[in-house]
Amino acid sequence: MNIPVYNMSGEVVRNIDISDAVFAQPVNEALVHQALAAQRANARQGTSDTKTRSEVVGSVKKLYRQKGTGRARPGSIKSGVRRGGGVIFGPHPRDISVLLPKKMRRAAIRSVLSAKVSEQELMVLDELRFDAPKTSEMFKMIKSLGIDGKAIVVLSEMDEAVVKSARNLRNVKTMPAKQLNVADMLAYDKLLMTETALRQIEELWGGAA
Repeated sequence: MNIPVYNMSGEVVRNIDISDAVFAQPVNEALVHQALAAQRANARQGTSDTKTRSEVVGSVKKLYRQKGTGRARPGSIKSGVRRGGGVIFGPHPRDISVLLPKKMRRAAIRSVLSAKVSEQELMVLDELRFDAPKTSEMFKMIKSLGIDGKAIVVLSEMDEAVVKSARNLRNVKTMPAKQLNVADMLAYDKLLMTETALRQIEELWGGAA
């Protein structure tokens, strides 16, 4: 597959071939959803905890006499049906992580990358470099490329000047190629990467394993 390469001024400088094994795969929506659900589950800590009636501090004295009041028979003040008592069937710390097989995770990433290419949401830069951190330069480049929505800037290696130039832009996120994931690619409209980052992605996700 052949796609254009842009410079920082938004001009096409040349065309390059990209790997069909990574960027031209059938999009498996069910697999992508499964990978997204697994990633979100693994981001949770699972530390929510509520007290049962045995953990609540309170008196064990009978609240009032058993008969003659016309009221229900009194139970413990720590009962879950009383205000301040224990929580019935509340959450407790547990492992909610989801183990997604490596091949499935890699296939899901290739599916999303392929969708980005087919929907013309992948843009490649010949290089991305700033002499010093400057948000206005990053904003100017984004506009020159015609990007209006949210965008991920993918780098082969994190460049401090680029990261600092983008961090004050609400709709722009920077990340290294090796940390590219399904959740972020789905959350952002455009995928903007350098040519070296693209080659790194092909090497990372192009294998069968």
